[in-house]
Amino acid sequence: METETKISKLAEEITAAKHIVVLSGAGISTASGIPDFRSENGVYSKFERVEHLLSETYYHQHPKEFWINFKNIFQLQHMDSYEPNAAHTLLAELEKLDKKVTIVTQNVDGLHRKAGSTHILEVHGTIASAHCPKCKASYSLAHVLQQEVPRCFSDNFILKPDVVLFGGGVQHLEEAYEVTQHCDLFLTLGSSLEVYPIKELPYYASRAERPTTAIINMTATPKDDLFDLVIHDELVATFTELRKLLNKS
Repeated sequence: METETKISKLAEEITAAKHIVVLSGAGISTASGIPDFRSENGVYSKFERVEHLLSETYYHQHPKEFWINFKNIFQLQHMDSYEPNAAHTLLAELEKLDKKVTIVTQNVDGLHRKAGSTHILEVHGTIASAHCPKCKASYSLAHVLQQEVPRCFSDNFILKPDVVLFGGGVQHLEEAYEVTQHCDLFLTLGSSLEVYPIKELPYYASRAERPTTAIINMTATPKDDLFDLVIHDELVATFTELRKLLNKS
């Protein structure tokens, strides 16, 4: 089946679906200009012992040094400058068509929220905020950027980012599995499906009774055989075409 035919078929599935679950990975963020982290030449490859520098252990043992490295690795000063792309915005617009759209995202950049999506399961947390482990007060990214080592106003305790650190637990996992098994369309976007445990979601979707499963990714993944529709193409171009087809329907 040619790519154009697959995109047309996907547009039909989106039109028919009442509940869409989207698993989004790094590919949807790199399309907005955000550097990839885990690829061979990604951000993590430029730092030694990155899993230690971004770990729960390092934060608790050396919180000041942790924050200096965390801000450098994630390039926090640039995060507010990134904007949602055509994939983010179309997913948000589908909610206005009376569809339930649940976003299960591995990304921490907050672009789905910025685009207007309202039901987002950020399984690896978010870069947009931090909290005080002592009093639980929450702080915005703007506050985090004001100080080299951000502290709580109330008790001067060093804040902890709301990103899931190495050694920490993935969030919203039970809900992600639940919605995956009860949706009409399960759509994977820009993920190589190599990060556990989220990489198992397509397996659950393929074993459920209801959903059509589709993946859009530039390259093949080890789990492509689990999907009804496999599109190896650039996300923004694909979603631009999807928008045209959906507007005609």
